[in-house]
Amino acid sequence: MKENNLVFVVVLISVLFLLYGVSSLSIRYEEAVIFFQSNSLVHYLVYFSTKIFGQTDLALRLPFILLHIASLILLYKIGKLFLKRKLDRVISIALYGMLPGVNSAAILVNGAYIAIFLTLLFVYLYMYGYRKASFVVLVISLFADNSFSILYLSLFFYSVFNKEKHLLWFSLILFGLSMYMFGFDTGGKPKGYFLDTLGVYAAIFSLFLFLYLIYALYRILIKEEKNLLWYISFSSLVLSLILSLRQRLLLEDFAPFVVIAIPLVVKVFFNSYRVRLPIHRKYHNIAFGVVFVFLILNLSVSYFNKPLYYLYKDTSKHLAYKYHVAKDLALILKEKNIRNIYINDKKLALRLKFYGIEDGGKYTLANSISKTADFERIDIKYFNKIVKSFYLY
Repeated sequence: MKENNLVFVVVLISVLFLLYGVSSLSIRYEEAVIFFQSNSLVHYLVYFSTKIFGQTDLALRLPFILLHIASLILLYKIGKLFLKRKLDRVISIALYGMLPGVNSAAILVNGAYIAIFLTLLFVYLYMYGYRKASFVVLVISLFADNSFSILYLSLFFYSVFNKEKHLLWFSLILFGLSMYMFGFDTGGKPKGYFLDTLGVYAAIFSLFLFLYLIYALYRILIKEEKNLLWYISFSSLVLSLILSLRQRLLLEDFAPFVVIAIPLVVKVFFNSYRVRLPIHRKYHNIAFGVVFVFLILNLSVSYFNKPLYYLYKDTSKHLAYKYHVAKDLALILKEKNIRNIYINDKKLALRLKFYGIEDGGKYTLANSISKTADFERIDIKYFNKIVKSFYLY
């Protein structure tokens, strides 16, 4: 099969998984706040998308799916510069497309995928020689999100070691402007969250792939050629680990600059794999198999997690509970021809508002039973497991 066809198949499969994921999600409270109350870039993306395609979950998450498709293509193009074999390039975007953290960023309303896309766009333009255009992308990124200060700092390190004077001064100025505009949270009592940070990274990559990522970045540090992609990923990872020794971090600020290292991981693996005779590749084959199996398991949990409610006595402890219930409840209320309802839980009320259920009216929805009024019980079930019960008065 031709390389472009393989790339198309990888992108198509990834998008199909994302579309399934969207169909199983409800809007989360934090996403509803962004949609109704924020004035960020993310807000305007989802707002205009829903204005064009209707106020649905797919329209809400469509901008990030499109950014995911564009990022896969950019990563493939970037990989062409140092991954010489077709198989390596296809595997690199397939692994990237399977990362649990990347899949989450591609369907959840947050700024992570904006950071990933703009970073890959800058790297693509810079590594292919479009320097002026790449600088324009850096300027745009300054106003997109505060997390880009991490990218500017990484570019400063790259410029110092590679004697890129123009990029050095440009990245330093942008870093200063980012700090002036957004600052960087160093508040709270000093407390180590190093293990927590490692745990989150392991969830983003899957455990064994993250361990190999650390090895690959370290091996490139001591033995192999260090390109722009490596400087961004390595600097972001090291900086996040160092800062986590003192404070809890929002890893969505750092992870977008680390996940783009997947082509480097593939390069290091196959360089080591191919210098060995077939009879001496046993441990590499085992390592690849283990990484692949754990990726599949993590991805399966990300998309097919509703049966896991059977494992919880308190269903609110389920890893995706905050992304469930609201849409199903709204559908039931609409079937009862209820479009206005009073809810004590204001977070739930904001979520239901996205699905066309407004606050007010003669009905009341509660989480508990009242002994002084007639009520109708509404059960939200997944696979015949009651996840949440409401009481309609």
